[in-house]
Amino acid sequence: MTEIDFDPFDREHRADPYPYYRRLREEAPVYRSPRGAWILTRYRDCVAVLRDDRFGHGTRQRLLDNSSWRRPAPSQAMPFILLDPPEHTRQRSLVNRAFTPRRVQRLGPWIQRLVESMLDEAVERGEVDLVEAFAHPLPATVISELLGVPVADRELVRGWSRTIARGVDPDYQQSPQEKSERNEALASFDVYFRGLVAERRKKGADDLLTELIAARDNGTALSEGELLATCTMIYVAGHETTTDLLTNGVLALLRNPGELKRLKDDPGLVESTVEEFLRFDPPTQLTRRTALTDVELGGQEIARGDQVVLVRGAANRDPEVFGDPDRLDVGRSPNRHIAFDGGPHFCLGAGLARLESRLSFEALTSRVAGMELATDVVRYKDNLTIRGPRELPLRLLAG
Repeated sequence: MTEIDFDPFDREHRADPYPYYRRLREEAPVYRSPRGAWILTRYRDCVAVLRDDRFGHGTRQRLLDNSSWRRPAPSQAMPFILLDPPEHTRQRSLVNRAFTPRRVQRLGPWIQRLVESMLDEAVERGEVDLVEAFAHPLPATVISELLGVPVADRELVRGWSRTIARGVDPDYQQSPQEKSERNEALASFDVYFRGLVAERRKKGADDLLTELIAARDNGTALSEGELLATCTMIYVAGHETTTDLLTNGVLALLRNPGELKRLKDDPGLVESTVEEFLRFDPPTQLTRRTALTDVELGGQEIARGDQVVLVRGAANRDPEVFGDPDRLDVGRSPNRHIAFDGGPHFCLGAGLARLESRLSFEALTSRVAGMELATDVVRYKDNLTIRGPRELPLRLLAG
């Protein structure tokens, strides 16, 4: 095994982790890190794990007792994305009954009006931080509307969500204060959604929360704890990653002006453009699994209970699968990226993220005549699991 001092969470590589990934993929694609986890950087290995039922998240008790990566809500219910079949299957089936493609598509006209309003206001100001002016409030507003979070509460809930997103990286990367703030935010979400669930049980509304409460499968429903964990998961995952998809995508276009012109000249490329952003600079760089039995992978013996980190950002630039992988190509096809995971854990909110991103980039290229960075240095957030710029100062010109 090649000796490489590799830590995917090393903060020195936040701004550009891809040369780091490339070296590991070339020299030690199935790598045992000093902390004990296996790091996978080849596409074929990552896809194999995502599709292999010998890898999962481990039992609920194991997660509660032994993993600093997976923290339950104070209700002690685990989000179903961290569970294995059959429990994952049961909860996912119930959530799927409520979180339907039709429900997402119904939001399309309203999201389009929201996008256009926010962008017009940003253009009128001329110079803005795109994160604060658009990329964060847009998906936060959408997921709040979807879940039925009242307008008066949204700023408070957004704050908790940001704190939790900062705490997704493993505990050794967190200061005692950050861990405390993350746990307080989880507790606040728990209390908040408990109250909102109680209100919806008394009087329903046309929102996802009401549908989640009503979802039944052979007479069974989500328990109270499962509802609370699902609401928190949907809220945080439903907008933090989309924020980074939008900002990473804008930054990629600004750094590749030829591709920006190509998209402006051919708006029909918007769907493939969004898929390329997901491949080229995915908002969620890593995902994690546990070996549920002894497994041989890539010539290495992985023991039952070993943790495996799948580096999506590396797999999505694997030259075995993607031609000229370090080049942004807004018309790339096919594009079999794994930004949304795969197998039974394929991202529940993929359709919503794609819809918001498509409408955003359609509006950006039609309503904004020009945009340029208003800074020489783009500062990134501290966390890598959900990775994106801390702020993105831009100068905008009206279309």
